[in-house]
Amino acid sequence: MGKRTIEERILEEGHFLLEELRKTQGKPFDPTFVVSRSVSNIICSVIFGSRFDYDDDRLLTIIHLINENFQIMSSPWGEMYNIFPNLLDWVPGPHRRLFKNYGRIKDIIARSVREHQASLDPNSPRDFIDCFLTKMAQEKQDPLSHFFMDTLLMTTHNLLFGGTETVGTTLRHAFRLLMKYPEVQVRVQEEIDRVVGRERLPTVEDRAAMPYTDAVIHEVQRFADVIPMSLPHRVIRDTNFRGFTIPRGTDVITLLNTVHYDPSQFLKPKEFNPEHFLDANMSFKKSPAFMPFSAGRRLCLGEALARMELFLYLTAILQSFSLQPLGAPEDIDLTPLSSGLGNLPRPYQLCVLAR
Repeated sequence: MGKRTIEERILEEGHFLLEELRKTQGKPFDPTFVVSRSVSNIICSVIFGSRFDYDDDRLLTIIHLINENFQIMSSPWGEMYNIFPNLLDWVPGPHRRLFKNYGRIKDIIARSVREHQASLDPNSPRDFIDCFLTKMAQEKQDPLSHFFMDTLLMTTHNLLFGGTETVGTTLRHAFRLLMKYPEVQVRVQEEIDRVVGRERLPTVEDRAAMPYTDAVIHEVQRFADVIPMSLPHRVIRDTNFRGFTIPRGTDVITLLNTVHYDPSQFLKPKEFNPEHFLDANMSFKKSPAFMPFSAGRRLCLGEALARMELFLYLTAILQSFSLQPLGAPEDIDLTPLSSGLGNLPRPYQLCVLAR
């Protein structure tokens, strides 16, 4: 979808994020919107063809609405609405803002689609929207086509939501974990200095030579369990499972944290321990029980992008800064504020000190 690779987009955006962090001058700040604006710009550049300035009203509105919907969906209200949607349609509560917020995001996307339609060149697509519009035109006479306007708007919304909230929330969990375990932060920084140095930003090629950092990122994902639920599966025939009969047509939502906290798969599943992903020689090892992006046909299509972003963002930040909590590391509470669609980290502030 363009001449620049995704890695180049992330590295470019990383420069803007580091500059924003330098502006804090070591003073306390809430990382939520600082990180979300940068992460969202990656998927925005793929969808819309260009990044936004950090003070752009369109970007700020998208992030605000996505963050609010993620909070609602991760709250008890969101869980109840998933279970009893018909009942809660008649009950007042914050869940009613979900569709209002979605409508506002949809309006923003529709505005961008109209702008693309006015300047579309099918022979030179600039981004995801251009590619989709071109496919719509090619299949407009096909009654079985999946390429029509409603699908474009919904798919773009899903890409924005997934590409913004999951990585941003994981990074906020990572900051808290690294502040609570400063010895882990120091070891990651030592590995960055040894492999990359300070003269350039880390690249994806560096990951193979940084087993400890790779293990830390995997352990952050396992421990934080940002999205503990897999996508729904529908049983295609009557199925017996562990003594229970699941009738054909039943929708099943898998809780991935059951395997991420399985003591038969991880030595100390309730503890943050990067050695879960290291062998006796301190080389990185994969775990078949590690499934933050689900698996098989339900595998998240954004897995490669998310892994790349987590590595490049976290290493770039720790290369230039040390993360400092406002209180004692042992007082940091790692339990999520709420758990539903995702595990929402508690609000906090931190300081980033130049190294």
